[in-house]
Amino acid sequence: MKFIDIAIITVKSGKGGDGHISFRREKGIPKGGPDGGTGGKGGDVYIIADKNLNTLLDFKYQPYYKAENGQPGGKSNKTGRDGKDIIIRVPCGTIIRNYENNEIIADLIEDGQICLILEGGKGGKGNAEYATPTNQAPRYAQKGGSGMEMQLLLELKVIADVGIVGFPNVGKSTLISVISAAKPKIADYPFTTLTPNLGIVKVDTEKSFVVADIPGLIEGASKGKGMGNEFLRHIERTNCLLFLIDSLSNNPLNDYKILKNELKSYNKSILEKSKIICFSKIDAITEDRLEQLKKIKFREPKTPILFISSVANKGIEELKQTLWSMIQYRKMIVNEVNDSII
Repeated sequence: MKFIDIAIITVKSGKGGDGHISFRREKGIPKGGPDGGTGGKGGDVYIIADKNLNTLLDFKYQPYYKAENGQPGGKSNKTGRDGKDIIIRVPCGTIIRNYENNEIIADLIEDGQICLILEGGKGGKGNAEYATPTNQAPRYAQKGGSGMEMQLLLELKVIADVGIVGFPNVGKSTLISVISAAKPKIADYPFTTLTPNLGIVKVDTEKSFVVADIPGLIEGASKGKGMGNEFLRHIERTNCLLFLIDSLSNNPLNDYKILKNELKSYNKSILEKSKIICFSKIDAITEDRLEQLKKIKFREPKTPILFISSVANKGIEELKQTLWSMIQYRKMIVNEVNDSII
């Protein structure tokens, strides 16, 4: 399925039903009083997060959503039926903005999290509501309230525990296919991954985490080169980052610096996340080359440095365990911070 992570839609709440003008017409009561009912309320517009969705693709083909109008009031003091609300489902991780001023209306992260976007118009009062001792036969009623309309910008940021970042063709797709059940497209040319891939990594029967394979970065991506920063937004929600470095690279240290600089240029707070440096494709290098790589000084004293081969399944279990421990530590720190704020 094609991945769409930005969409613009128009939503409109329902108009309130008009109030009714009528008078009782009953046998034996020649001058019945007013009995016009009130109109029904217009439908509201809601947006809800749904864990079963993973793309905004549907909004490309259906960009307009409208709640039902309220029905007008009737005679015999009958209130009009309320208009049906409309509930729009989006993937978890969707940010909803007012397109006009870019203001964030909601950030829907948890499954079932719901937000009221627009309220429907109120139903107009019927003429029975206006009867008074001095005005016993009012011949007017209130119009229903107008519905509201708004243009929304939907922005999807993938929710994952780990974000894999690296140059094109460094082995990200192969890794995610090995450590999870995800089946990304794999080939020996750059930019194989054109959309973020999500995979669930099982550490054991009761431990699992979500990993995201972010399309390859190149130098200048934050300024629009290559695939640009189109998918960098998906790294913002991750708990930790896995920097995948090609063991065959002529300058692994420079590769790492470039990747860090691109993330920093996009959003410097990203680099505050926990990190792992991981060399890939060690099955394709000699023991001497492996020893050379182990001597590289990354000046990241608290950052684990691992060596793996996805094809030969070397170092994969250690990588999974390290990622799991790092995710749990990160979550513990975040919870402690939240508790201190409360």
